[in-house]
Amino acid sequence: MESLGQVLKQMKGPSFIQRSQAILKDLMNDPIVKELQAEHPEIDDALLRANLPRLYQYVNDRRHCGNCPGLDRCPNDFQGHFSKLEAREANGQMELVERKAACSLQMARQNEDSIKKRIRSFYVDERALEEGYNEVEIMGKDRLRAPAVNQVFRYIREVKENGLTPQGLYLYGSFGTGKTFLMSYLLHELAIGGYTGVIVYMPDFVEDLKSMIQDSDKLKETVDVMKNCDLLIFDDIGAENLSPWVRDHVLGAILNFRMNRKPTFYTSNYDLASLEKHLSFTSKDGEEMHKGQRLMDRISPFVDIVHLHGENQRRSRT
Repeated sequence: MESLGQVLKQMKGPSFIQRSQAILKDLMNDPIVKELQAEHPEIDDALLRANLPRLYQYVNDRRHCGNCPGLDRCPNDFQGHFSKLEAREANGQMELVERKAACSLQMARQNEDSIKKRIRSFYVDERALEEGYNEVEIMGKDRLRAPAVNQVFRYIREVKENGLTPQGLYLYGSFGTGKTFLMSYLLHELAIGGYTGVIVYMPDFVEDLKSMIQDSDKLKETVDVMKNCDLLIFDDIGAENLSPWVRDHVLGAILNFRMNRKPTFYTSNYDLASLEKHLSFTSKDGEEMHKGQRLMDRISPFVDIVHLHGENQRRSRT
């Protein structure tokens, strides 16, 4: 839609006056303008006539918003925003002031962007974080999952009502039952409340740590992020190939810092007893039961166990 200035620039001679008068008459009789004056009696006809370009922009924006084609196809000059007109007194005279206001779709996108900025993921499929969440669908997808889903919902509700505690969740179950999805949902819901979060896919993270040995700054930055975020999720713990250095000096350091401070969450195919056996074995040193037990002392007291039953959703989609 052209601005009023562009319309008038195309006119020459007598047609200019005739056309501008017609535009003014149409604007003054427009229902949008009548509604504006009804809401703001201080905006009289004289003030509107003296601010024809602003009035033209205001009416066009309102009409576009009334037939909104969606945020990405917004035809307004300032995408996702519309003009608002206010009258105020300056030097003893009334003047019309225009300001741009974000529409509801723009505010929703800004809010969602701010939520995403609170969440970092390492090697996790972004689709788990970006797809929409529907509580009814989450609950109804597989009734076998209901007890576990209820427990996750209850945790989210308690944090929203009472704040964070050092206690996290250990969510375990067979392949494809939706463990990562549920933890991503938890992360998203609590990010709405202002909490920061990190989700880490353990197999890829452990592999990448090998290259970080040569980059101490990157390693320190990564570990510090995991230590200090409000919510930390180790996704698919137990599926990684551990080395003594990763177990004792990286994972151990992160958990040692967070215990009694901030909650840590886990998804796994293992129950806690099986996870301890996994953590006790490394490809370099073989089985070291005391090392596994020491790490479990930083995990098991600080989690509530959630056993997720259900069908393999990945297989059902094929």
